[in-house]
Amino acid sequence: MKIGFIGLGIMGSRMAANLQKAGYTLFVYNRTESKAADLITNGAVFIADPNELVQQVDVVITMLEKPVVVEKLAVGRDGFMHHMKKGTIWIDCSTVNPSFSKMLSELATLRGIEFLDAPVSGSKVPAEKGELIFLVGGKEETLAKVQPLLDEMGSKTIHVGEHSKGSAMKIMINQMLGQSMLAFCESLSLGMSLGIEKSKAMDVLLNSAVSAPILTAFRSRIEEENFEPNFPLKHLQKDLQLFTDTAFEQDKATPLTNTAKEVYAMAKQNGMADEDFSAVFKLLQGK
Repeated sequence: MKIGFIGLGIMGSRMAANLQKAGYTLFVYNRTESKAADLITNGAVFIADPNELVQQVDVVITMLEKPVVVEKLAVGRDGFMHHMKKGTIWIDCSTVNPSFSKMLSELATLRGIEFLDAPVSGSKVPAEKGELIFLVGGKEETLAKVQPLLDEMGSKTIHVGEHSKGSAMKIMINQMLGQSMLAFCESLSLGMSLGIEKSKAMDVLLNSAVSAPILTAFRSRIEEENFEPNFPLKHLQKDLQLFTDTAFEQDKATPLTNTAKEVYAMAKQNGMADEDFSAVFKLLQGK
């Protein structure tokens, strides 16, 4: 099985590496070729034109930053979807809004392409270890064909439902992630202003019944104020935007998420876009 991998950022490069370790033949594309260097060294074939790449593979996996990037590369006037062979399977692991995934699935079906929206839960370290959780929308029979690939990149696959349901679940998870981090940092910041030692405040908050378990993984980052990106803040802010856009489409009110989204937007404007999203702590500290 020949696999095309498009998008080799923090997540995509590690996902592709795990497929390569499993012995799969990879054809790869990234806007910046240097990010594919390790994969090329280990046998991957870099193809500078995505339209040419998709003609040579059986499965295309995309891991791109946001809907506008997927749209430009895949469905624009000369997008790669127009060059895919009938019967090709396209797995879009990008975090996009559900209505966008639905549109992609409809266009793919018209061209005889099997489509799955399969965003992942997890960040850099789980991607490196092959421990991602795939949230999949699409036909079960299509998923069955590519399950061995997902098993090399992740530890669990959840078939959420029909096309777009994987994308829906992903923005639901990231909405809670963003809110949890913001609430924790806000509480910690207030406690510190009242004279509670930072480490002590974290001990109590992170071991309380109301703390989200995942926050413990970010303790050292906030304690040491080392915000090397694991999940860039600009991506979390984008995902909250996707959530509120989707809520608008569904006539749902999202007052808390709208507020959180703007706090992360402020952090982005203050130079924290490419830092880990936990860097929102600095904003609340007035740094």
